[in-house]
Amino acid sequence: MKTLLSLAVIAALGAGPAFAACTYPKAPDSIPDGSTSTLEQMLAGQRAVKAFDASITEYQACLETEHNAALAANPQLTDEQKAERVKILAQKQNAAVDEAQGLADRLNAQIRVYKEKNAKK
Repeated sequence: MKTLLSLAVIAALGAGPAFAACTYPKAPDSIPDGSTSTLEQMLAGQRAVKAFDASITEYQACLETEHNAALAANPQLTDEQKAERVKILAQKQNAAVDEAQGLADRLNAQIRVYKEKNAKK
């Protein structure tokens, strides 16, 4: 019995890092100011936002994989516990999407400013 308990503890400790594998991507430090930035700066900002968006997609996939692995590793979870894990997963994924969307919205606003400033008159 002690051996079984010891194995369970080791398995639980070993599973810990598997559930911490998903790291939240770093958002770009700033968005270019459309009223003062060059075309090159605006394009670099656009590339940075697109890269962040791609990283968010990868992060979400990692969370999903992590979630599924946790459920598979813990078949004894109750329906309530599973539902709580699904809720937490959705909150993390939604927060990531909200941040990426907010960043894209701010960039798009600056692109409009840039285009308005540089429109042919």
